[in-house]
Amino acid sequence: MDYYKPRTEDMRFLLETFGYDEVQALPGNGDYDLDTVTAMLEEGAKVLVNEFLPLNALGDRAGLVFDPDTGDVTMPSGFKKAWKTFCANGLMGLHHSPEYGGSGMPYMPAVLLGEVTSATNKSFSMCPGLSAGLYEAISHHGTEHQKATFLPKLVSGEWSGTMCLTEPQCGTDLGLVSSKATEYEDHYKITGTKIWITFGEHDLCDNIIHLVLARLPGAPEGIKGISCFIVPKVLDDGTRNGIKCTGLEHKMGIKASPTCVMSMEEAEGWLIGEPHRGMRTMFVMMNSARLEVGLEGMALSEAAYQAAVAYARDRRQSRSLDKSKRDLNAKADCILVHPDVRRMLANIKATNEGMRALIAWTAKQSDIAHGHPDEARRNGASDLLELLTPILKSYCTERGFLNISEAMQVCGGAGYTQDWPVEQLMRDERIAMIYEGTNHIQALDLVGRKLPQGGGRLVRAFAGEVTKTIKAHKADERMEPFLGPLKDASKALTAVTMELGAKGMKDPEEVAAVASNYLNIFALTALALVWARMAAKTIDERSPFEVTKLKTARYFMSNVLPEIHSLVSLVKAGKAQMMAFEDEEF
Repeated sequence: MDYYKPRTEDMRFLLETFGYDEVQALPGNGDYDLDTVTAMLEEGAKVLVNEFLPLNALGDRAGLVFDPDTGDVTMPSGFKKAWKTFCANGLMGLHHSPEYGGSGMPYMPAVLLGEVTSATNKSFSMCPGLSAGLYEAISHHGTEHQKATFLPKLVSGEWSGTMCLTEPQCGTDLGLVSSKATEYEDHYKITGTKIWITFGEHDLCDNIIHLVLARLPGAPEGIKGISCFIVPKVLDDGTRNGIKCTGLEHKMGIKASPTCVMSMEEAEGWLIGEPHRGMRTMFVMMNSARLEVGLEGMALSEAAYQAAVAYARDRRQSRSLDKSKRDLNAKADCILVHPDVRRMLANIKATNEGMRALIAWTAKQSDIAHGHPDEARRNGASDLLELLTPILKSYCTERGFLNISEAMQVCGGAGYTQDWPVEQLMRDERIAMIYEGTNHIQALDLVGRKLPQGGGRLVRAFAGEVTKTIKAHKADERMEPFLGPLKDASKALTAVTMELGAKGMKDPEEVAAVASNYLNIFALTALALVWARMAAKTIDERSPFEVTKLKTARYFMSNVLPEIHSLVSLVKAGKAQMMAFEDEEF
């Protein structure tokens, strides 16, 4: 049974709270006022719930059909129709330019609808997500001919996209890529093998466009010698290109999402971007994907939370410890009366709503960075976007998985069965901490690249947002329960950042040993920031929604944010004890 309902009221609240009016005022966004995007969110959510949610469990149970002779992959029943419905309703091109057939909606509301896509059917959502990432890569680095050729087809859903990075001998270390590209007439022929390619083969649409990393003859060693190529499954004359699926991975979750081994034998490809600078192009797609993966973590956590709440309202077990709360017409009380059940549900609720808010605010930075007429405003937003991307990818996927585990605990043994959706959500979510750069890679990116960048410019941009929030609301005494914890968290973050910087200059291993814990300190501080802003918006408690939102803000500040203290202790502990083991002692 499906319990998920999109949180469209919360989505509108976030648009209001985090200044969608500034996004709407950007050039070209005049048609998308708050009422219009709210209506589009509601209508799009209806399509997703009606069409894709019923296919979620069916796709998980049925799986995929692979033909080893042809390399063809057949999606579960109903998925091809769902893809056509998705595209026909304009959901593929919401954020894309009208020049190529898109709707031109700002990213801030579009990403909120992306939550519903992931929550209703994670496996399915990965296909449009990859196509959107490929669109971004081509739009930023493609030639005018490449844009005109590929972008309209990606927007219409006639074609879909992938990114082909990983090879059997290299995952995160892409400097080890060995696929070769040689010149052929006005383009290239590419030979090599790629693994773990999501939606590398399927039958949803007519063509699949692969973004492939490979090396040109004489290319420099390492990551500086990688080029990027557009490799279609089907060529202009209708013939099959020399790229083929030679196997599917058998996975723990996302069983309706084909994860393919792709073999290329002189596959025809077209260079995108400059030779030997392919990572610039690929990182456009990867950074887009990292935000989407963070969104997935929150989305599946929300779906699991709603199922757990439904279970807790219905399941009767034991008596309330508070006699006044006992239901005398029943032999036992629903488990929602028990404090520990409430602890688990409140933890999930507070972090889910915080993550959704942080994602919405970060999406706004993307809109500002790419469309604001003032250069200083663009640069400031770009700094925040760059800083928050690894934090969102790592924290939201890690917390999302923890939250789904807590939701399963609420449901007890029933949550471990297929009678409830939580067990599938848990399997589907687990991969998100691994792909698009493992979470520790995100932590290393944060401490190794983002913190020192521009002499600490990115961190100062975030600190400025904290200061601005505190100054804006400190005159209101009612805000002290929210501003005080935010101030304390910010001080702790600043102190540990300075200490980490000093240690890192002497010993890089010290930084690597604590990077993941440091990232979570940063994430909790960021959640405290957005919760303080949400509290300011609801401090007058004018509606039941605002009353509950303010209660949730208080819970986060008092019951979740203190996790920072243990994380600070772990960072201070450093590498000493973990590096004391000899290899053979593991």
